[in-house]
Amino acid sequence: MNRSIITVVGKDTVGIIAKVCTYLAEQQINILDITQTIVQGYFNMMMIVDTSHISDNFKTIVSGLDDLGNSIGVQIKCQREEIFEKMHRI
Repeated sequence: MNRSIITVVGKDTVGIIAKVCTYLAEQQINILDITQTIVQGYFNMMMIVDTSHISDNFKTIVSGLDDLGNSIGVQIKCQREEIFEKMHRI
């Protein structure tokens, strides 16, 4: 399984989760785990996803998520799990 970590951060608005999940479904990306919180009007979501069956290459997916984030006013980052773990080692 190819797992990736997606984070979404920004001012809370209606439809953030729906738009991100719709994009992921269109790209054949399965959500394995998801958590989200809203703190004083700021939205924060972290997802673990399976990118084994993506319909495009990984760089295209990352770019598409970045474009989606720009269009809805949030920052979306996507990293392969192994890179995320190495960057966040204590």
